[in-house]
Amino acid sequence: MTTSEQAEYVTTVDGVLQITIATSANGTSMDFAGIKAGTSALHALGADVGAVLLRGTGANFCAGGDVRGFAAAKDRSAHIHDLATDLHEFVRALDAITVPVVAAVQGWAAGAGMSLVCLADIALGGPGTKLRPAYPGIGLSPDGGMSWTLPRIVGRARAREILLADAILDADEAVRLGVLSRLVPDGEIAAEAQRLARTLAAGPRSTYASIKSLLRQSESATLSDQLDRERDGIAVAASSAAGREGVDAFAAKRKPDYATLA
Repeated sequence: MTTSEQAEYVTTVDGVLQITIATSANGTSMDFAGIKAGTSALHALGADVGAVLLRGTGANFCAGGDVRGFAAAKDRSAHIHDLATDLHEFVRALDAITVPVVAAVQGWAAGAGMSLVCLADIALGGPGTKLRPAYPGIGLSPDGGMSWTLPRIVGRARAREILLADAILDADEAVRLGVLSRLVPDGEIAAEAQRLARTLAAGPRSTYASIKSLLRQSESATLSDQLDRERDGIAVAASSAAGREGVDAFAAKRKPDYATLA
């Protein structure tokens, strides 16, 4: 993929790496040119990036895989294996970064699109947002990490029901379950997600990295172990550039300036 082709899917604006994972031209199904460009950008993430924004540029965030492409493939198993390999490389790269990940979830997030929503740190939707695993409907099993992320978000029993029954989650239910973080008017999802991502990009990056690390470790830690990690982490933060700036700004009754610390 050429640099100009990558630029169609990946841009960095105000410290936010924006990755387009579905387009109208692709029928809002997952666009693997965007996935591959996003993987490359995530692997090359530099100090100029303080947040990542996942978005679709059509009516839907991502309507899932290109099922017509599945049907047309000479060797469907090999075709889908290759697609899942590319998607999972993206998922691993997204999971490895320490900056916050925001998803702007307009319209439908189905199949692998829902999987990516479950990977975001903060997912914004609107009243018209709907999510669906969509795998049983075409006789396939989950990919994109949904069998790992969804139980951790909604609990194992609810995840079993959602996946097996191919349940459609409306916006309110998705917020109640924690799949979406909050709702804004449908017409404001993209703008609000960009605003939030820019705000996060201007924040204390070492703090965000520590928060994400602690949350990940807490999934298998005892309370006692987690308390030790929190103690050690906050002690390190106290002498970090972000910690010094934050405390000094509070004491001086001014807004902290983290932008120069990246």
